[in-house]
Amino acid sequence: MAQKYDAIIIGGGHNGLIAAGYLARAGKRVLVLERRYLVGGASVTEEIYPGFKYTVFSYVVSLLRPEIVRDLQLAKHGLTVLPLESTLTPMLDGNYLYRDGDHFCTMRNIARFSQRDADAYDDYSRSMYFMAKAVKYMLGIIPPDPTTYNPRDLLGLVDMARHFLDLDEEKLFMLAKLMTMSAADFLDQWFESEPLKGTLSASGIIGTYLGPRSPGTAYVLLHHYMGEIDGAFRAWGFAKGGTGGIANAIARSAQSFGAEIRCNAPVSQVIVKNGRATGVALENGDEFYADVVASSLDPKLTFLELVDPAQLPSDLVDSIRRFNIRGSSGKVNLALDALPDIACLPGRLPRAGRHLAGAISISPSIDYLERAYDDAKYGAFSQRPFVDMIIPSVIDPDMAPPGKHVMSCFVQYAPYELREDTWDAKREAFGDAVIDTLAQYIPNLKEIILHRQVLTPLDIERTIGISQGNIFHGELSLSQLFFLRPAAGYAKYRTPIHNYYQCGSGTHPGGGIMGASGKLAALEILKDF
Repeated sequence: MAQKYDAIIIGGGHNGLIAAGYLARAGKRVLVLERRYLVGGASVTEEIYPGFKYTVFSYVVSLLRPEIVRDLQLAKHGLTVLPLESTLTPMLDGNYLYRDGDHFCTMRNIARFSQRDADAYDDYSRSMYFMAKAVKYMLGIIPPDPTTYNPRDLLGLVDMARHFLDLDEEKLFMLAKLMTMSAADFLDQWFESEPLKGTLSASGIIGTYLGPRSPGTAYVLLHHYMGEIDGAFRAWGFAKGGTGGIANAIARSAQSFGAEIRCNAPVSQVIVKNGRATGVALENGDEFYADVVASSLDPKLTFLELVDPAQLPSDLVDSIRRFNIRGSSGKVNLALDALPDIACLPGRLPRAGRHLAGAISISPSIDYLERAYDDAKYGAFSQRPFVDMIIPSVIDPDMAPPGKHVMSCFVQYAPYELREDTWDAKREAFGDAVIDTLAQYIPNLKEIILHRQVLTPLDIERTIGISQGNIFHGELSLSQLFFLRPAAGYAKYRTPIHNYYQCGSGTHPGGGIMGASGKLAALEILKDF
């Protein structure tokens, strides 16, 4: 006789594991089914090259909600986040912009380019802090639907209106700008120096198929400003052991509450009988049954692949087909024989050092980023891409053998659909473009590379199953946020199929290693139980 569970979670990414943790914590019998040999989805650490641990896909953490860390006792289960305090933006002329936890050091560095910008930086940081605090409220609520007359939705809208009406006029204007403007236009209102604007605007394009001058990127900038670690707002860090350390801690927590996790268990379809989800079928033919099935996969897979679209309302199917989930990001992971020597700040640990323990951003100007986007607009990968890199082994020495290092390079732009040829044919050329770009700033890079792993959006899709390799499970644009994520009328984690739920990053409040989607979905499931 087939086993019966209270809930089955499809996908062992961080949102799926968090949903499982909350359901198991409430006493439910939960099964998580993961297609790969390890849990984590995009949050994994793998030893691709002997002795070197790669943060293969995602690489930093900040957005993970502190209430989830507390509720699931993640510190008890091994979660340790190490600070990532600095950002270095090198330039080809040997100059650089350096910002770190030393406020006065940061101000002096900005003032080297513009005293006016240094004077404005505190006001900008303070304003963004308050804006992030204001919008953070939305990360913890079920998005009310303004198109219905449901009393619960109307009360939710009233509560939200009260929250935002508490903001003064200046902050309301700023919020409207952040929701509608481009990152470039927004930053032009504050600053004049290109290195600072380029560095800040990079946060507005990460994971998007948009350039810094595209409307809507100011919100993405704000989205990345909501980081929080151990109560420190606007903080970013590196999980000890890589992002796989986060997934493993969540998995251990869920298991401690009684959840069962099975890897190498790809789900082929959700079993639906009389309009109700009753279980799932695996690709090998095995079937598991449950009162509730929740998908942490992206909306395209959740609605168009796991179930027959004929079982869904046509308006929902049309909306999901139009849902913007274009992949734009790639990844290059390197095993290094020694530390990279950055031309603008030569020297290795411990003599120089601090700048190698933070992020290094190849974003010297808004024009540089926009030109990188120009390549992608016309179906080519960027010849001079935006690269956001860290050296995990400087932060956590266990990531590489003694004296050796790993480098994690997030790259834009790499469009999922190339105008000419295929990604299988162009993968190494893409890797070469990234290495050639970095070598302009790191003269010794090519001679110290022991191994490289090049991942295109197609590789991300093939490996972890995200449609088009989109790291957010869908663009973070105004038309795909809040009660419109993933479609109008279907933003409360439920689907038209009874007992079938969504709990992935394609739902409110969106992507990043945040976990809010998994938690909020689990709470809605528990209400229905």
